[in-house]
Amino acid sequence: QVQLVESGGGLVQAGGSLRLSCAASGTIFSINAMGWYRQVPGKQRELVATITSGGSTNYTDSVKGRFAISRDNAKNTVYLQMNSLKPEDTAVYYCNADIWRTGWGLYNYWGQGTQVTVSS
Repeated sequence: QVQLVESGGGLVQAGGSLRLSCAASGTIFSINAMGWYRQVPGKQRELVATITSGGSTNYTDSVKGRFAISRDNAKNTVYLQMNSLKPEDTAVYYCNADIWRTGWGLYNYWGQGTQVTVSS
């Protein structure tokens, strides 16, 4: 089994910062791309940022220059540093990863989500 466990969400004022973490655990051989998505009620889940195993990153336009995704391959962990937060960043943030499971193959996994609320 594989689990993605997120942490770091919370309530912050506009202009503030938060750092999200997502740790993968279980029968992991290696991890390809990892990423963060977010969803607000009544809307589709949207991509926020992704990072490859080699460190190449991609961001949605609305967070460029404010958010930074990084990963620690030794810890199977991905981070999302969120600065200059805006009320429109309020959402449930989900971690996602493509994981090679030892003896099983490549699978896509989601975390349980962590709430980020930005007050104006």
